[in-house]
Amino acid sequence: MLSVENLTVAFGNNEVVKGISFHLNSGEILGIVGESGSGKSISSLCIMGLLPNSAVVKSGSILFTKDKSSKVDLIKISNEEHRQLRGKDIAMIFQEPHTSLNPSMRCGEQLLEAVELNSGLRGKSAEDRCMDLLAEMQLPDPKKIYSSYPHQLSGGQKQRVMIAFALAGNPKLLIADEPTTALDVTVQKSILALLNDIRNRYQMGIIFISHDLSVIEEVADNVIVMKLGEIVESGKAKEVFNSPSHPYTQALINFRKSLNSPNSSFSTDLAKPKIFSVNNLEVLYGKQNKFFKRLSNRFIAVNKVSFDLLEGETLGLVGESGSGKSTIGRSILRLIKKNSGNILYNGKPIENFTRNEMLNFRREVQLIFQDPYSSLNPRLTVGQALMEPMLYHGLVNKTEEAKQIVLNLLDKVKLPESSFYRYPHEFSGGQRQRIVIARALTLQPKVLICDEIISALDVAIQAQILELLDELKRDFNLTYLFISHDLGVVRHISDRVIVLQHGNIVELGPVNEIFDRPQTDYTKNLIDSVPGLKS
Repeated sequence: MLSVENLTVAFGNNEVVKGISFHLNSGEILGIVGESGSGKSISSLCIMGLLPNSAVVKSGSILFTKDKSSKVDLIKISNEEHRQLRGKDIAMIFQEPHTSLNPSMRCGEQLLEAVELNSGLRGKSAEDRCMDLLAEMQLPDPKKIYSSYPHQLSGGQKQRVMIAFALAGNPKLLIADEPTTALDVTVQKSILALLNDIRNRYQMGIIFISHDLSVIEEVADNVIVMKLGEIVESGKAKEVFNSPSHPYTQALINFRKSLNSPNSSFSTDLAKPKIFSVNNLEVLYGKQNKFFKRLSNRFIAVNKVSFDLLEGETLGLVGESGSGKSTIGRSILRLIKKNSGNILYNGKPIENFTRNEMLNFRREVQLIFQDPYSSLNPRLTVGQALMEPMLYHGLVNKTEEAKQIVLNLLDKVKLPESSFYRYPHEFSGGQRQRIVIARALTLQPKVLICDEIISALDVAIQAQILELLDELKRDFNLTYLFISHDLGVVRHISDRVIVLQHGNIVELGPVNEIFDRPQTDYTKNLIDSVPGLKS
């Protein structure tokens, strides 16, 4: 179906894809794995005819078999010819569904556009096709999804809608670029099963791109491993993962194994002081009636949750989307208003803090967000962004003093001194995550709330960030509340774990007890859904 030969793509003098060759048959799933910058996504954009204008194809061919009697070289056709293929013959699922969906249009309207454009159906027939596609995606209420706006859907639901978009024209080739990266393990498992079912039903060829080796191992028939634009290893997926021959592949597999294994260096002394005590915390969402001061369409995001965060520990918070993980983290910081219960910081309710006490609290408890790029001001250099909090809080009096502290912190998070003068867009995702960690440390915090901070990073970068967090914890006597849907990572870094479901704590205890002897079916299902996780 697809034959890529000697493909080389460059940006100026920089070759980002270097003479790669691979083949894909109908009904086959080919996994492409590698770190950021390995050329995975550029290769797929070349197939789709979506390369940026600054990219040049220096050599090679991409032969695509439209039907038994015709082949087309995707490198040589015009933009208009490529547009005719997109959607109808070749479709793509992108990594971030929320950036691919128009927030001002209902999902049904957008899907209807895709169906009418790629299938030729109109009117009632096109609407029926939309409903059939949404039902095929195993969405619980297709009519409700059809009439919903993207922000009203969960991440997994939006990803299923995007898969429905891709299937609107019954394509022969489907390219899935990191389609499960930010999804919960149970949602990820269902999406992988859905793609496998689609492959079997339509004998569709699928290219599945991911940095998660465990996912590739589970879903792919064949795999190619890329590094710095080159294919360093290829073959049957089971053979490559069971007996990798290239040192780079071996290193990636070892990184994944280390993240899926418990870290024996952690231990929790339950007699340690309580930094936070959360008691019967309840958070409700809904529209407030301005006359009766009551919430309509109430949704209980957090339901009477109680736990302690002990000094010097890492407390993992896991659960599916909508379980209340991030709501708890933001409630602790008073970024979200609670409805009942109390939150004590060092024994005192935070709602009773004076202005100065609240200022100290804001300094001592820092939140690190999931997306470092949107957390950094693109108009400020890294140095300016890191000095700003210190100057605002009066921790230093002179800019030169602040600069020296920042340079020391950049060294601490293993970034070069030159980073001080550069802008956020000049860094990789892993480097930006180090920058926001350094920014949090500028205020000499006692507690870091880490909200999905490594979910979109390559496995090798994940391992480096976790190692860095471990080192910083020891050096600065930090306490972590670590929020994540990645159970392997939580198991690796945490002392204790809280498992949440629908705003309720279903299990709480030492990490080894939770993972080795889970007490609830929900926790067992979460653990069983993680590819490659071993007890």
